[in-house]
Amino acid sequence: KFPCQILQVRERLKKQVVEMKEKFPGFRPGLAILQVGNRDDSNLYINMKLKAAAEVMPKLLVLKCIASLNGDPAVHGFIVQLPLDTDKPINTEKITNAVAPEKDVDGLSSINAGKLSRGDLGDCFIPCTPKGCMELIRQTGIQVAGKRAVVVGRSKIVGAPMHDLLLWNHATVTTCHSKTSTLAEEVGKADILVVAAGKAEMVKGEWIKPGAIVIDCGINHVPDSTKASGKRVVGDVAYSTAKEKASYITPVPGGVGPMTVAMLMQSTVESAQRFLEKFQPGKWNIQYNQLTLKMPVPSDIEISQSCIPKPIDQVAREVGLLPDEVELYGQTKAKVHLSALKRLKNQPDGKYIVVTGITPTPLGEGKSTTTVGLVQALGAHLHQNVFACVRQPSQGPTFGIKGMSCSVFNLHLTGDIHAITAANNLVAAAVDARIFHELTQTDQALYNRLVPSVSGVRKFSDIQIRRLQKLGINKTDPTALTKEEVNLFVRLDIDPGTITWQRVLDTNDRFLRKITIGQSPTEKGFSRMAQFDITVSSEIMAVLALSDGLDDMKKRLGRMVVASSKRGEPVTTDDLGVTGALAVLMRDAVKPNLMQTLEGTPVFVHAGPFANIAHGNSSVLADKIALKLVGKEGFVVTEAGFGADIGMEKFFNIKCRYSGLRPHVVVLVATVRALKMHGGGPAVTAGVPLPKEYMEENLQLLERGCSNLNKQIQNARMFGVPVVVAVNAFKTDTKAELALVVQLAKEAGAFDAVECTHWAEGGKGAVALAQAVQRASQAPSNFRFLYNVELPVIDKIRLIAQQIYGASDIELLPEAQEKVTLYTKQGFGNLPICMAKTHLSLSHDPEQKGAPTGFILPIRDIRASVGAGFLYPLVGTHWDAWLRW
Repeated sequence: KFPCQILQVRERLKKQVVEMKEKFPGFRPGLAILQVGNRDDSNLYINMKLKAAAEVMPKLLVLKCIASLNGDPAVHGFIVQLPLDTDKPINTEKITNAVAPEKDVDGLSSINAGKLSRGDLGDCFIPCTPKGCMELIRQTGIQVAGKRAVVVGRSKIVGAPMHDLLLWNHATVTTCHSKTSTLAEEVGKADILVVAAGKAEMVKGEWIKPGAIVIDCGINHVPDSTKASGKRVVGDVAYSTAKEKASYITPVPGGVGPMTVAMLMQSTVESAQRFLEKFQPGKWNIQYNQLTLKMPVPSDIEISQSCIPKPIDQVAREVGLLPDEVELYGQTKAKVHLSALKRLKNQPDGKYIVVTGITPTPLGEGKSTTTVGLVQALGAHLHQNVFACVRQPSQGPTFGIKGMSCSVFNLHLTGDIHAITAANNLVAAAVDARIFHELTQTDQALYNRLVPSVSGVRKFSDIQIRRLQKLGINKTDPTALTKEEVNLFVRLDIDPGTITWQRVLDTNDRFLRKITIGQSPTEKGFSRMAQFDITVSSEIMAVLALSDGLDDMKKRLGRMVVASSKRGEPVTTDDLGVTGALAVLMRDAVKPNLMQTLEGTPVFVHAGPFANIAHGNSSVLADKIALKLVGKEGFVVTEAGFGADIGMEKFFNIKCRYSGLRPHVVVLVATVRALKMHGGGPAVTAGVPLPKEYMEENLQLLERGCSNLNKQIQNARMFGVPVVVAVNAFKTDTKAELALVVQLAKEAGAFDAVECTHWAEGGKGAVALAQAVQRASQAPSNFRFLYNVELPVIDKIRLIAQQIYGASDIELLPEAQEKVTLYTKQGFGNLPICMAKTHLSLSHDPEQKGAPTGFILPIRDIRASVGAGFLYPLVGTHWDAWLRW
């Protein structure tokens, strides 16, 4: 008999699985079995596999869809149980070939069979029965090489692959079958005999060569009156006589079958190991695009069109995303499913870098180009895993180029902004419709509309139950409400003068800034003044950016306050009953959009909230997925809108507070042009040629303007994060000017300061910056928030004004003071603060440059984005232009 080492095989596999789980927490190999019909022998064989798998692997998946199994990342082994038991014609070969070769642990697909026949044993799965036979032969300690082997049977499952396997292990192999005329003679020559003919006791004991190894793969039933079933199981070899001549022989049952199952488990574990090697987070095999640099620098559109992007599904594979986690939108963009974050939840995060800037000129100082240049330098030139996470630009104000395929990037993308437009305007329509119906109908009529009788039965929806609970009505039977309770339930009693929710459009249309709605005769004279804002100013955009999943987004959408009732209570979208509809409209928008830079580094483009009335950062979800994909040593570079006093402050105090993420480095972008402006240079106006002060060397003007750089470095360091200054060089800058900025930045406390030429040279021009960021990311980062959200609203505003802007104090105008009282009463006083202030000065006055101090910061009004999760004070008189655009 053969040595009994099946338990040893299973113990070895258990150990390998434990090691995989220790290295990759949350991971476990998965095996799936597709069975057609209900054959008794198939059921018996499957039960053996299930039992073995339960010992080796904690969970086994049984599914019935080949396509689903091929794409399921939790399934690493997949077998089709043969024969297929059905009275309908099925092409067995077509079925087995539909199994993905990398999951075909039974080795039955044509690809795996072809590799085996060619001898590519290390690059294929071998059918489990032949593999088990070889393991049994190996356990005898007898060398296969040079031996004469005979295989009786030529099936694709056992006979043919057994022949190939013995041949590539250097045996001299003869294949026989039921039609072989000299079968007894050939069997008698065999040192190793494998029988898989499917005929009971076909091979007689006297045929066998003395001392031969005999492997009997047959399972046959023969009549036996001594058995309760009236039959017994025998193999293809006459065991009782063969065992007298063979040195080793497998019994039936209990011989090949258990080892076959053990080999199935081994192949599944091997498949899981290959999966981990291929999709190991942080292990990228990425192809970069090489730029052809030209001087003078071509236009943005020429640069964009000169590069052929990689297919986006290739980018997805390169960064470790699975096929079922990617939803393609053509060749250059895709959405990434949130299941990727769930799969990677136990993986360590990479280094988190935020790009911000000094107080800019109206022309901007290049934060976006620096973000793209930095990731191209880290990826294409320093070969680090790196992701950029940027905001989606509004179609309204700009068709600007930020280093990606311009038409795709700036126009429509995957429709997220359109989804926000639809969702926002649904809320606006619901507000006005509710006011209209409450003004024109009785309580009972409203109740009949809200809780209609269907087949004589009324039933509250989940969202209506939540409203009842909010009102303190703990009833679930619609017929049990009193008249007073019905009145409370159906009437939101919205005060039209408190409506804060406007309609939106992502187009510059100045004639929609103020409109009158409700002029149709059907509205019965109920009209009011309203307005359109730009879509990206909608609170729904901020909700999208701050949500950490679909459920969280739905909760935030339901919390959005659209107005107050005449009793002074907040009216939410949940009260309007539209939360579910909003979630449906936004269900695809919540998935980050995958794109690439010109040099082929991956980019998430997701969400685009304003940086004044909102927090001005791309989505939390994009950052979280990217941080998992890059791995522990990788980098995620994201951009905060406007200057450090606005976008960076909100990135830290709002975005990081909600996401739980902690940044490692701040990259502060500065230009000679902007610093000269802060030093007292002439006004910089878009569309007007720059004055000569900006075209000629002027170190004195530049040095005075570095007061702004100094203050913004202090602002970043206030949060405990190392600062690297990126001096974005223009062709008009002199070496002396650039050197002065670098020197003064370091003296002001920057970890490092480097000159960058990425605008002209792509990633090559930001290599020094990337190296500085690498070094800074290793330095201690003691991140901390500026304020505790439990502080009173006024105290939080004052802290930002004094610590970040340099104000001596704040002044709340009457309307703002009323809002402080109102929001505190309504329970919103513990929300973070999102200052809506001009980006052209540290103060509220865009004409005050440099680093002004001692000013009083006027707070005109305060508004609430309760769903997004912040209060936004309106500073000065310039904030509202951003809504109109």
